[in-house]
Amino acid sequence: MSGAHKDVVIVTGIDLAPAAVDILRDYQLVYTSAKPTEDDLIKLAQQHQPVAIIVRYGGVSARVMDASPALRVISKHGTGIDTIDSQAAQQRGIAVKAAVGANAPAVAEHTWALIMACAKNVVGLDRRMREGHWDKSTHKSLELQGRTLGLVGFGAIGRRVAAVAAALGMPVLAYDPYAKEAAPGVQLVDLDTLYARSDVVSLHCPLTAENKHMINAQSLARMKDGTILVNTARGGLIDEAALIAALNSGKLRAAGLDSFEKEPFAAPHPLQDVGNAILSPHIGGVTADAYIAMGTGAARNILAVLNEQAIAG
Repeated sequence: MSGAHKDVVIVTGIDLAPAAVDILRDYQLVYTSAKPTEDDLIKLAQQHQPVAIIVRYGGVSARVMDASPALRVISKHGTGIDTIDSQAAQQRGIAVKAAVGANAPAVAEHTWALIMACAKNVVGLDRRMREGHWDKSTHKSLELQGRTLGLVGFGAIGRRVAAVAAALGMPVLAYDPYAKEAAPGVQLVDLDTLYARSDVVSLHCPLTAENKHMINAQSLARMKDGTILVNTARGGLIDEAALIAALNSGKLRAAGLDSFEKEPFAAPHPLQDVGNAILSPHIGGVTADAYIAMGTGAARNILAVLNEQAIAG
């Protein structure tokens, strides 16, 4: 970019992977605080008139968009764009992009960490051992071979989770209205069939207005007794009160949760007292490799949109 002036890209966070910074070397990067509010972003957008925003933390509302008429693209540092008002962006001619697949290996691995921990009661046994107990004669883990895995969402993450299931000898069902074809060994089914036949249900879909609380008292009732439920997607997919009731009653054997309705997870929280829930702070996609992949993916998406618009212009 010629001249001293550089167009601005705002990053909603305190840093970006060096490889991503290098991709955007022709732009001035302006970082927010670690937890920027809407007012913080509006102030920065008014001051710097960014052509792009990389969304790491927080969200981008219509008010933020209106604070910078120069804004052309909002690029998610990751895959979930539910924190961006996509409808408002579309109305204003602003592109919304996600770094699709960038964190798929990390999230798929964390999904399996939670499934295994639930099936083998890793956390509970560790706690009991530290308290001085030896539960060899009374404990029975769940063997996953031959058990059916149900995947709600069959994108980049779901496909990686399915590949591991195949190696473990688990039949796989998947529900995804956008999937054109299943992978070998995976059967595409409707949601009711998936709930009724799965021993493990794992969520890998975006959060939308239509699927909010898709896991609720009614869907939980359709599941097998003793099902394991895992969520490494978005917290709003699950009605947490209904989930807690199902865990306490034994309807669910266990749940592995990496996302919650309100984040950060604020203590005291009812799930803290549920012994058969395993909790992690939305870190499924947080690895050193995913950090680089999400950053570079977000940066490339910005260049692709801006370059395309420059050519079209």
